Amino acid sequence: MSEILRLLDTDHDGALTAAEKKQARIIAFGHSWGASEATAFARELEPLGIPVLLTVQIDIVTKPGQKPILIPPNVGAAINFFQSEGLLHGRSEVVAEDPGRTEILGNLHMTYEGQQVDCRNYPWFARTFNKPHHKIENDPRVWNQIALVIDSRLSWLRSPIDQAAVH
Repeated sequence: MSEILRLLDTDHDGALTAAEKKQARIIAFGHSWGASEATAFARELEPLGIPVLLTVQIDIVTKPGQKPILIPPNVGAAINFFQSEGLLHGRSEVVAEDPGRTEILGNLHMTYEGQQVDCRNYPWFARTFNKPHHKIENDPRVWNQIALVIDSRLSWLRSPIDQAAVH
């Protein structure tokens, strides 16, 4: 957390101004327990008045004491990818604590019957007994969707001059 606060403190005076907080472009994402942590991280930033542009959760597995499906109001938008196969699978829904402040972009159910996804980055045991939970993390379809969502969120923040320079 201290590193985030240091990076947001653009004038390096040790305190975040309202303008510095407003300039924050934080995107939190995670898979499994990391998806639970993404929401917990956003929730830690909330009392500090620091906005989170987007949370991306992939196959949320709830860590004890956390409420990863309840998206805090400092989050502008959230998207959830989940699968329901195998022993370990994610939560099927995230909801906005304050729907007037947080847009839920989707709760997207991914299926893997007949789908080949390379999971060689995991040990044999995980690939054998928990394959769908790891397929979703390695699924290029998921990462393409995430890239599109991030691009669309960031394009909203660019000025017309910035956008012209990108295209």
